[in-house]
Amino acid sequence: MRPQRFTDYVLDLTKNTPGVTRVQTLAEAGDTKHPFGLAITATGRETRWQVTGQLPDGAKHEGFADTSVTGTPAPAMGDPAAADSPEAWFAAVLAAAECAEIATIERWSTAENPTSQGVTVGFHNGARVFVRQL
Repeated sequence: MRPQRFTDYVLDLTKNTPGVTRVQTLAEAGDTKHPFGLAITATGRETRWQVTGQLPDGAKHEGFADTSVTGTPAPAMGDPAAADSPEAWFAAVLAAAECAEIATIERWSTAENPTSQGVTVGFHNGARVFVRQL
């Protein structure tokens, strides 16, 4: 899933998530620096997320078709309502949707020596997106 399609997917997903009062693309929120991403207001707090992508190993941008490859959805990552950080909430919302295109979701803060908040989403077609909290 390329960054644009992922952004559209998450926009639709989060606008229907309990506790979310507003979802906009970063462009709609006035951010012209980051081409893909979202501004999400949940439980009275806005968080902004930049989305970048990586094609599957060996793929070239020319001729790459963003086709849907499905498989077993990523495992659950807890209840979004019980999340202790925006990153945990974001990961839990993604996992709870059980999207058959998403194979893995990795939280950055749980990695060794974390430097920022975000998630890496791996897809069954080999592509990945990196969602960094701004």
